[in-house]
Amino acid sequence: MDDIRVHAIWLAQDDPKKNTAVLASKRGDLTLHKNMKSLPKKGIILEPLCGKVLGPEDHELLTIKNGSLVGLDCSWAQIEPSVDKVMNRTRLIPRMLPLLLAANPVNWGKPGKLTTAEALAAGLYLVGRKEQARNILGAFRWGERFFELNHEPLEAYSQAKSSSDLVELQFDFFDLEHLR
Repeated sequence: MDDIRVHAIWLAQDDPKKNTAVLASKRGDLTLHKNMKSLPKKGIILEPLCGKVLGPEDHELLTIKNGSLVGLDCSWAQIEPSVDKVMNRTRLIPRMLPLLLAANPVNWGKPGKLTTAEALAAGLYLVGRKEQARNILGAFRWGERFFELNHEPLEAYSQAKSSSDLVELQFDFFDLEHLR
């Protein structure tokens, strides 16, 4: 089974010394892009505002059709204008992740506040590339903690038969009414 090609568009909105996409790219775990024009033309971009969850229907594009998985690396404080800027310039298919807990030191335990590396690892896990997912977070001392914190939801989400099943599964793990 070949690895999925992993990329991130880096908008340089935070400290590069602490940036997970920058650090993962230095290890060779993903390709970092500073320019939109160099992004892959076919694949899925993870962005948290699109409203459609990365589900089983999307797996073929990444696993069989050789599409790339792309992370949007920006500051959470600037998420809306960043998503607008990037999505107006790409034909990549936008997808969001189902709810997971962050393990990074800045947003530890916060639902959905994942770093780019955590988001990419989660996406890889959901499409059955668990070893590649662990490699993405291998450079971070808290990386394995992400998989420990999210073991049950990640396993359930990765077994979902449809996006709608996956969305419903979130209620088994998180009280979504209190997250609004």
